[in-house]
Amino acid sequence: MSESPYRPGPLSDVRVSADGDDTVVVFPRVLPCSVEQAWFAITDPAMLARWTPYTADRDLGSTGAAVITMLTEDGDPEMTLPVVVRVAETDRRLEHEWGPDELAWELTPTEGGTRVVLTQRSRAEGMASALAAGWHLCFDVLEALLAGTPFGPIVGVRARDYGWDDLNNRYAQRLGVDPSEVW
Repeated sequence: MSESPYRPGPLSDVRVSADGDDTVVVFPRVLPCSVEQAWFAITDPAMLARWTPYTADRDLGSTGAAVITMLTEDGDPEMTLPVVVRVAETDRRLEHEWGPDELAWELTPTEGGTRVVLTQRSRAEGMASALAAGWHLCFDVLEALLAGTPFGPIVGVRARDYGWDDLNNRYAQRLGVDPSEVW
């Protein structure tokens, strides 16, 4: 188990649906920061590398081609994925590819923070609970980073040390699906 005192926060109100051959996972989260800070967190390459399993070759805050680099547990590059940012409405909405998947981020100011709704359209069958568990960990890492107590990112099999298996099982139960088997 990790030496970190981290324990995953409560489950998010995740929804899953099918759209043709795609699985669509909608992951809402309220972050204790301004919309501008949330936008910076989802578009700035250096910031992405501090809370997600990837970074980008440029700021994702404008439309056009980019390259996302998936990171190893040590923060080293693992693989690169050419992507296209399709929508970049500053401080409101970001849509881009993530390998064969598509991510859409919607930001809405709330009292004391920002509601982020992340929608991932995935072509990988049976991955709904894994996606929910993974994004749960990422958002927990982002919250800690915003609070000045960073401990991430959590990448690859290292996620198991931070409660990924339990989150995967709990999200599977909540979504009424079989738990995803990734490892």
